[in-house]
Amino acid sequence: MQEPISAKIVFGLGSIRGSILQGDSEILFWRRTDVVGLERLMLHISADAVLAESTVICVEDGGFRLDHRWRLTPDWRAQSLDVDRWGPAGHIHLTLERMDGGWRVNGQQRPDLDGAEEPDLSVTPFCNTFPIRRIPAGARQSRILDTCFVDGAAMTIQRSRQRYDRLGPDRVRYVDLGVSAGFEAELEVDNRGLVLRYQHLFERATPI
Repeated sequence: MQEPISAKIVFGLGSIRGSILQGDSEILFWRRTDVVGLERLMLHISADAVLAESTVICVEDGGFRLDHRWRLTPDWRAQSLDVDRWGPAGHIHLTLERMDGGWRVNGQQRPDLDGAEEPDLSVTPFCNTFPIRRIPAGARQSRILDTCFVDGAAMTIQRSRQRYDRLGPDRVRYVDLGVSAGFEAELEVDNRGLVLRYQHLFERATPI
């Protein structure tokens, strides 16, 4: 995430939900710390894939609900993202799918995204995990990557760039070098790279 996809997805929404519901799944919650907002994410990790399905409810941008569904490889590289958003302007649907060396948006090839490593959906800290898991071990190690930045408010996708600096075994610094250049935040993560606290924006919540 950086500051400021209907069942027609190639893999099939039904297959994603079916896979998640087969076997053990973990439920994660994040709350927004800057505005009123909450996310509930169901995560299923198997030998074949990492699957996630989530709902975000937030008062920002006139109030909205946003559902996002992910299929990742076992080493946490995104293969598809499926997003539905309901807000004051109505319902918008968006899909993003990895292809050889590039990406398709709503079924159409997007050459401007060629070489981008991962999607970055603005309304969730979940996708920060993908690059965080690939930062070299050791303090002061960094990773720079281009992303497919998905603006959850405008429901648009554009190329962006970001850097992650490892500050310790469970802390990293996020530095935006693209769409929101100049924005920085420290992130605290668990032993899988999932965000516990995202300075200015998110923190993990524990069900009561």
